[in-house]
Amino acid sequence: MSLAQREPTMLAIRRRANYIPLVMNIKTCTPAKGRPREFDVDEALSAALRVFWSKGYEGASLSDLTEAMGITRPSLYAAFGNKEQLFCKALDLYENEKLAYTREALNQPTVRAVIEYFMRGAIDVQCSDCEPRGCLGVISSVACGAEADCIREEVIRRRASSRAEIIARLEKGKADGDLPPDADIEALTNYMFAVLQGMAVMAGSGSSRAELEAIVTTMLANWPGR
Repeated sequence: MSLAQREPTMLAIRRRANYIPLVMNIKTCTPAKGRPREFDVDEALSAALRVFWSKGYEGASLSDLTEAMGITRPSLYAAFGNKEQLFCKALDLYENEKLAYTREALNQPTVRAVIEYFMRGAIDVQCSDCEPRGCLGVISSVACGAEADCIREEVIRRRASSRAEIIARLEKGKADGDLPPDADIEALTNYMFAVLQGMAVMAGSGSSRAELEAIVTTMLANWPGR
């Protein structure tokens, strides 16, 4: 092969040799991944729950929350959203962990057993030595001012869902003969919720377990049917 024939080939080889490193450099210039979170999200949410539970939605300041959670405000916003969104996540945790007994209550064999399981379970949560006293939903809905209407509405919405489940269970109990034929299911459900809410307020105000248990005993003594 003559020099004239070899030169274009050598030029092409040199061009390819120069091009390959360029491509390799482009491939290695990938953006750095975001920094991993330096805190445990579950632990932080549990800490936020305790703050909301003890102080209510409006009583819990962002400083209270970030201090208890051990994170900065930017980290709070990045992981949980704003204060309202954080509260809703805390309320989810509260329902899934602290109110897990309500699912078991609905499966009790008779209406009386259902009601007793609900009331005793509420006392266990409201009078725990390891957690704030009272009920998170009651504390937050009662203490909310006009600027926190969205929180009150969320609590009411969730309570309405629970109420519908209890009404359905009482209706079944009535059909099974657990309640008298003339039993007013709506009134009995309202009665139960009124007692539960009153117990939550009393527990938050320092009433003893014995005082709350006496209320449950009186309620069951006056409960119709079996």
